[in-house]
Amino acid sequence: MAKTAGAKTKLYSKYGREIYVCAKSGGGDPAGNLALRGLIERAKKDQVPAHVIEKAIDKARGGAGEDFAPARYEGFGPGGCMVIVDCLTDNPNRTFGDVRQCFTKTKCKIGTPGTVSHMFDHVAILAFKHDDEDAVLDALLSADVDVADIENEDGKLTVFTPQGDYFKAKQALIDLLGEIDFEVDEIQFVPKGGTPIGGEDVATFEKFLDLLNDLDDVQNVYHDAEY
Repeated sequence: MAKTAGAKTKLYSKYGREIYVCAKSGGGDPAGNLALRGLIERAKKDQVPAHVIEKAIDKARGGAGEDFAPARYEGFGPGGCMVIVDCLTDNPNRTFGDVRQCFTKTKCKIGTPGTVSHMFDHVAILAFKHDDEDAVLDALLSADVDVADIENEDGKLTVFTPQGDYFKAKQALIDLLGEIDFEVDEIQFVPKGGTPIGGEDVATFEKFLDLLNDLDDVQNVYHDAEY
C-alpha cells in the first residue's frame, strides 16, 4: 500500500511540475497552448486528479511558487549503456549532486553535455487511431512538417517528427481530423542503436533506474540498454 501511495505521489508531483513549467512558459490556457493541452490529456490518462492539474496551472498563472528549470544529464550506465536523465529542478546544484550519486553508487560514469545525446534522436511521437496514412502524410507535408517516419499498425498511426516540428505536426493533425484522442503525445530521446547488457549488469541497471526514479527532480530517463 505504502509503495503504491508513494508511486502515485511521485507521479502527481512529476506532472505538477511539468504542467507548471509548461503553463508558465506558454500560457495557462490549454486552447492556446498545445503542449499544455497534450500534457493535461496525458495526465488524465495516468489518472492524475483534476485538482492537481488545476493547482499547477493556477500557480503558474499567479507567477508565485518555485521556479523550476529543465536540467539534462548524460552518461554511461551499467554495461556501458548510454543514458540521458531529464530533470526539472529549483536547485541545479542539488539535482546534479543527487543524479551523480546514482551514477557513482552503481559504478557508472556521468559525462558532460553531449557525451551520449548524439547517439539518440530527439523526436516528437504522436500516435492515434486512424487508417488513412496517405491523407495524414499529405496534411503533414503541406504544413511543412519534416516527417521522419509513419507507422501504420492495426488502425493506429504513429507519426515521428523532429522535436522542433512538434507543434506544427500536432496542429496539422488537429486541422485535418478535428479533436484527436492521442494515445501517445510526447517528445522523447529514441536511441539510434542498442547496447546489449547481461549478467550482473542487468540487476545493477535496474537498481540504477530505481535510484534515479526515486529522485523528485527526475522527470524522464532514456537509455539504449537491451536485455
